[in-house]
Amino acid sequence: MYNWILWFHILSLISWFAALFYMPRLLVYHAENRENKGFCDVIEVMEFKIYKYIGVPAMWATVLSGLTLAYIYGFAGNGWIHFKILLVVILIVYFYSLNRYRVQFLEGKCIKSGKFFRYYNEVPTLLLLVIVALVIFKPF
Repeated sequence: MYNWILWFHILSLISWFAALFYMPRLLVYHAENRENKGFCDVIEVMEFKIYKYIGVPAMWATVLSGLTLAYIYGFAGNGWIHFKILLVVILIVYFYSLNRYRVQFLEGKCIKSGKFFRYYNEVPTLLLLVIVALVIFKPF
């Protein structure tokens, strides 16, 4: 059963990261095209769908399958898994911050620039690199 849960966890993670990588790009386009109402209308629909229909379910599937794997594998004596869980919590906070920016755009209150979102887009990449390294090398 462990391998099936691991398979599901990896597929969920890939789907979640698709949303984590694409959503900030949409926010870049939104920030850089504020004056173009028609374009922003399309981007707002895309932001909503990638967040609500792909990101949220994939995040929960990743978290729940990951916790199941951690329970099966065992938490005790595995410092790497505690650090990984901390990084996943940071990733969840980041994910919800994307929705906060999305809502701010809808309300016309987002003052962040496209350049900000270009840099903000790098956060999940850096976290993914460290998380995968932890899983493979188990350094603690």
